[in-house]
Amino acid sequence: MNKVQVTIYVKETDMSGDMPLHEMIVRRLLHEGIAGATVLRGTMGYGRHGQVHRRRLLGVSDDHPVLVIAVDEAAKIEAVLPELRTLVHGGLITIQDVRDAV
Repeated sequence: MNKVQVTIYVKETDMSGDMPLHEMIVRRLLHEGIAGATVLRGTMGYGRHGQVHRRRLLGVSDDHPVLVIAVDEAAKIEAVLPELRTLVHGGLITIQDVRDAV
């Protein structure tokens, strides 16, 4: 089966209503029956605006990068993309082909 990985790059402080955006994305992916999703919190990064996001003095965050990664059949990911695009403003969504190593 042709599987793809969708990776969604957002900021830790991005919100969807009163819920963190990364949590809303994961809940939507689950609701749509996507096989699985993982949220990774970056320690440092920057995007198109050139603003570096990292841990500051005493461990206080200035807005860490967050990645939501999901893998499933290409057709299922393609079907959920329109909704993901409506949720993600100013973030980045990428898709790449993947294959099981097992």
